[in-house]
Amino acid sequence: MRVLVTGHQGYLGSVMVPVLRAHGHVVTGLDSGLFADCVLGPAPEEPSTIRLDLRDVTASHLTGFDAVVHLAALSNDPLGALDPDITYAINHQASVRLARCAKAAGVRRFLYASTCSVYGAAGEDAVDENAPLRPLTPYAESKVRVEDDVTALADSGFSPVFLRNATAFGFSPRLRADIVLNNLVGTAVLTGQVRVLSDGTPWRPLVHAQDIAEAFAHALVAPIDRIHCAAFNVGMEANNVTVAQIARTVADVAPGAEVVITGETGADPRSYRVDFSAIRKAFDDYLPQWTVADGAAELYARYLQYGLTREGFSNRFVRLAHLKRLQEAGVLDSTMRFEHSGAGRR
Repeated sequence: MRVLVTGHQGYLGSVMVPVLRAHGHVVTGLDSGLFADCVLGPAPEEPSTIRLDLRDVTASHLTGFDAVVHLAALSNDPLGALDPDITYAINHQASVRLARCAKAAGVRRFLYASTCSVYGAAGEDAVDENAPLRPLTPYAESKVRVEDDVTALADSGFSPVFLRNATAFGFSPRLRADIVLNNLVGTAVLTGQVRVLSDGTPWRPLVHAQDIAEAFAHALVAPIDRIHCAAFNVGMEANNVTVAQIARTVADVAPGAEVVITGETGADPRSYRVDFSAIRKAFDDYLPQWTVADGAAELYARYLQYGLTREGFSNRFVRLAHLKRLQEAGVLDSTMRFEHSGAGRR
């Protein structure tokens, strides 16, 4: 299958591409390059790439593809809150435009990377795909809007699927240090402390980047009548954990690290547990492999192996800090576009 992966030079995309290739797909990437240089360790092998801002995609860019895997977004809550208008322009409007272009180009499958954060403050009960959506941030709200608008495009020739990923973790060649497990392991490596700023009580569902990639690989080939226009939570129940539990797991794999829960930011309203049974029923042989403890051990080893630094941890691998630095250097304008951008296939 010929597959276009948007955001292939991001955290998830850098894991997704080799997984899809291993499943036999011919992969092309589409990315503006915002995070292309955010590499820790060996740089990943690049597929054929369309260097293009998501907002500039046309149907001609998508001609000839059997499927689109749409990952590209401004991805996390603090970044989304920085300028909600830009978040909605990229995450919502450009995503819906991409889907329309894909449909016009004859692309049959459209796999969208949504998020379990659409459930917001869901309480103690594990929520499934039919639960009310209560997004608490512009990032989560943008995902809900895309699901609604792309659902309206579905027909017999265009089949969208919405993969609601739990909070990602795990090593990627293009690292992110601003997601909870990756961050706590980094603080343990660099400071000897596993420092939690909240009160540690919020629930988080976690899933390894590799398990996310495998879910998309399964969705690409699943019978369309089984998954057409459906949403699936991506993860496993064993990885529904509190932030305090995550911190203790990190301390278990980081020798001498001390758990410090400061509580300075108070209770986080984003607290939810998730039911993942639907994806196991839809994809007969799909079963996530990575536990939180496995991921913590992997991250700890890779951070030491590749020499994680304080600068990288605090700046290069933090989405908001990285983009602010590019803007201050005049590389990006106020709308997150490159000042001198080019487009085209290479």
